[in-house]
Amino acid sequence: MKQIQPILGKRGTLFFLVIISAFPPLTMDLYLPALPTMVEVLQTNQAMVNLTLSAYFITYAIGLLFWGPLSEKFGRKAILLTGIFIYVTASLCCGFSSSVEHLILFRVFQAFGGSAITVVATAVIKDLYDGREREKIMATIMSLVIIAPMVAPVLGAFLLKVASWHMMFFTLAIFGMFSALFALCYSETLPSRYTGSILRSWGRLGVVLKHRKFVFLLAIFCIVPMALMAFLAAGSYIYINHFNLTEQEFSYAFAFNAFFASFGPVIYIKLSKVISVQRVITMCFLILLIVGFITFTYGMSSPWLFAGLAAPATLAVIMMRIPGTNLMLDQHDTDTGSVVAIIQFSSMVFGALGMTIVSLYPEALIESLGVIQFSIGLLGGIGWLLIKKRDFVADKLVKI
Repeated sequence: MKQIQPILGKRGTLFFLVIISAFPPLTMDLYLPALPTMVEVLQTNQAMVNLTLSAYFITYAIGLLFWGPLSEKFGRKAILLTGIFIYVTASLCCGFSSSVEHLILFRVFQAFGGSAITVVATAVIKDLYDGREREKIMATIMSLVIIAPMVAPVLGAFLLKVASWHMMFFTLAIFGMFSALFALCYSETLPSRYTGSILRSWGRLGVVLKHRKFVFLLAIFCIVPMALMAFLAAGSYIYINHFNLTEQEFSYAFAFNAFFASFGPVIYIKLSKVISVQRVITMCFLILLIVGFITFTYGMSSPWLFAGLAAPATLAVIMMRIPGTNLMLDQHDTDTGSVVAIIQFSSMVFGALGMTIVSLYPEALIESLGVIQFSIGLLGGIGWLLIKKRDFVADKLVKI
């Protein structure tokens, strides 16, 4: 650790990073069990309700590009507190929404605030840690953050029983207020601020994109989240509408998937000690390829088989996130905010694309998910095989 946080300390800093890293899964997964119900209550259709997801991700992605460079100019803490304030306000407005149009609008503002929180979280990790320690911290944070997708749907289903879907957004607002307490205790970690104008700070995004090696890695790893996001968008409809599970049963199936995925970071750390990281990543792409084929062919036959296929696919995506992100971060020594923004922007855009594609054919959600998984395994795997032995990859990979 490059510098100790005077108030938070080592353990407090780790907990702080876990909290602010948990915003994306909590914001999305908490209300997934309510999606089919919201279609009826709001008197709308599945496409409009799914727009609350895709609009969130698109805005979230654009917000990353807005806030990332600004965190280099104004500091991490100022951007973090601003993002939390916007997020909490928007979450309360979502809770008071009475129409799907209003909900979509306030989800946009919620995403805009949430993107500031996420971009700062990853930037702070780069500020505080290097090399092996950074990979260990990223793996630890990811292992703990994955608890959010396990707890969120179960909590969401419970809130749906005792209250309504509105309460889910009030819960998110409370979580935002809680995280603000830790943000106030956080001491600035930005080594030196960018002295140029605001417009020039955004121009650093272009400077980062001129780095060809970074772009090669970005093109490979940014498509991977499509598999996970497509599953998240289609999962509730597949389990509830296709397999006729109850909302509570769906939450358990979804929690099983997240529980399985929670071992991803641990498995990655263990495997990277005995085999090369290059082989670990190759194996993950192969898993997506095989799972995609089986899902397309047999996935609709049983909810248990479908759950058994979704789990290793999610595991593969999670395992690749650690070395993929670390590889891309190591391509730049400066402009951390812009680098993080571009990485997360690309992942979110392709994630939203995956959610959109899987929703194009509501009557064939399982088959569409299988095609997406297979395509990512094939295209990403080919791209990875082409560059995995290059110096800018092999020299940066370290064993934990």
